[in-house]
Amino acid sequence: MDYNTMCPKYEVTIDIIGKKWTGLIIRVLLGGSRRFKDIKKQIPEMSDRMLTERMKELEAVGIVARHVYPETPVRIEYDLTEKGKSLRSVIDAIQSWSEEWVENCELQK
Repeated sequence: MDYNTMCPKYEVTIDIIGKKWTGLIIRVLLGGSRRFKDIKKQIPEMSDRMLTERMKELEAVGIVARHVYPETPVRIEYDLTEKGKSLRSVIDAIQSWSEEWVENCELQK
């Protein structure tokens, strides 16, 4: 791997998964299909608007699938596609790295 040149695919990937909240959303969905309110419950600091925006972005790039169930009231669930599930090793690696190297678990805002 040549670390002296920047791969355009790497840049796109970092742009996608490096956005604020995206990694947390993916981590939540690695646990299985979730409704919007359940994702929000696990990441309460994120606004509804931001969650909606990130979910649309992740759906657009094929990481998240949105399923609408024709019930009354309508039920909508989100889950990871195969492409999204393939990020498990990346998320696990970040988790392992943070457990070893991050001293303070409180976010710096």
